[in-house]
Amino acid sequence: MYLYIFLIRIAALFGHRKARLMMQGQAEAKQRLTTQGNHLKGAIWIHVSSVGEFEQARPLIEQLRSKNEKVKIVLTFFSPSGYELRKNYNLADAVLYLPFATRRNAGRFLDAIQPRVAVFVKYEFWPAYLRELKKRAVPTYSICSIFRPKQLFFRWWGKWYLRLLHCFTHLYVQDEASKVLLQSHGVNHCSVVGDTRFDRVSAIVADSAAANNERLQPVALFAEGCGQIIIAGSSWPQDEELLAHYITEHPDTKLILVPHEIDEAHLHFIFNLFQGRFVRYTAVSSQPSVIARRNVLRHANVMVVDTIGLLSSIYRFGHVAYIGGGFGVGIHNTIEAAVYGLPVIFGPNYMNFREAKGLIAVGAARSIGSYPEIEAALDTALAQHNEIGAKAAAYVEAEKGATEKIYREIFGK
Repeated sequence: MYLYIFLIRIAALFGHRKARLMMQGQAEAKQRLTTQGNHLKGAIWIHVSSVGEFEQARPLIEQLRSKNEKVKIVLTFFSPSGYELRKNYNLADAVLYLPFATRRNAGRFLDAIQPRVAVFVKYEFWPAYLRELKKRAVPTYSICSIFRPKQLFFRWWGKWYLRLLHCFTHLYVQDEASKVLLQSHGVNHCSVVGDTRFDRVSAIVADSAAANNERLQPVALFAEGCGQIIIAGSSWPQDEELLAHYITEHPDTKLILVPHEIDEAHLHFIFNLFQGRFVRYTAVSSQPSVIARRNVLRHANVMVVDTIGLLSSIYRFGHVAYIGGGFGVGIHNTIEAAVYGLPVIFGPNYMNFREAKGLIAVGAARSIGSYPEIEAALDTALAQHNEIGAKAAAYVEAEKGATEKIYREIFGK
C-alpha cells in the first residue's frame, strides 16, 4: 500500500488527472473527518469502489433511508470516477474518498466515525480496515460478492488473504458457486442472496416511466417512427467498428450510440467511422424548439450520446441492446438493458459476469466475435425482439429481491 501511495503521488505531480483527483480527495476526506467527525459518529458505513458498486449499494441505502430518516450514513469510494460522479449524493450524510488503507489511516477513520455497522460491496477487501473493524467488534458485512477459484484467496500463496474473510460477520454472495467455494475453504458464514443491481434497474424503469424527462426528449424525437433501433451502451472502438459496418449494410436501422469515453479524440474517431452520418446528442438538445430539433435530426440514422448519466434510461427507446467492452477487459452492465425487455448482444469476454451467462442460458442474449456473427445476431434479435426480450425481462424479474433479504438480515426490521 505504501508503494501504491508513493506512485499515486508521483503520478499526481506529473499531472495524471485521476491521480491528482485522488490526492485532492484524500486531503478533503481528512479535513472533513476532522471538522465533521462528531456529527458522523455512530453512522452506518458503506464502502464501494466505483460507479458500478455504488449502483449495488444504492438500493440498500435507499431502503435504510426510507425506514429511518434519522440514520446516519457515510459512503466512501476508492475510485475517482465514482466519487466525482456521486460526491453530491443526497441520501448519504457524507460522501468521501476512503483514506488510503494503512493501519494508521484505518484507526483514524474509525475513530472519527465510530461506525455501528460496516458494509463492503462486491470486491472490496482492505486488510487494514477489516482487521481494525474486527478488533473493535464492529459488525462487518460483504454484499453482492462473487468468488472464483482463481482469486488470490484460494491460491496456495494466498492463505493470509483468505484469513481476511473471517473478519466479516457475514458474506452475502451472489450465487451458489461462490458459497460452495467459500465453504470448501472453511468460510461458512456466508449465504446466497443474489445481486441488488436487479432491484436497482427495476427502480430505474419505474422512475423513468413516471418522469417526463426533458433530457430524454432529443432521444425520443430521434427514435419516433422507427421500427428498428439498436442501443449500443458503453461502446469501445472495436464494438463501434462492427456496428458501423452493420448500419452501413442496413441503412433502415437506427443506432443510438453511448460511448464509454466521450472525449473529443474518441468522438472524432466515431465521426470518421460513420462518415459524418450521425448527430451528436448535444447538437440536438441545444436547439430551442421541437421543430428545430427535428430539423437537425432529419438526415441522421445514428445518434451519439456525448453526455453522461442517460444510458440506463435510454434503453427504453430501443428494440435491441448491444453492450460494449466484450473485446476488452469485460462487458459492461447488461441488466440495465434486459430490464426493459431488450434482447442483449455482447462481445466474447463475458465469462466473469454471472448475469450475462444467465441471460444466455434463458435465450435472451448472444455473444459474438466477428462481423458475420453480429450481423446474424442483430438480424435475429430485431426480427424477434418481442419474444426474445420477454425472456430478458422475465430473467430480471426472477432475480429481484436481494436488497430486502440483506436489509432484513443485517438490520432485522
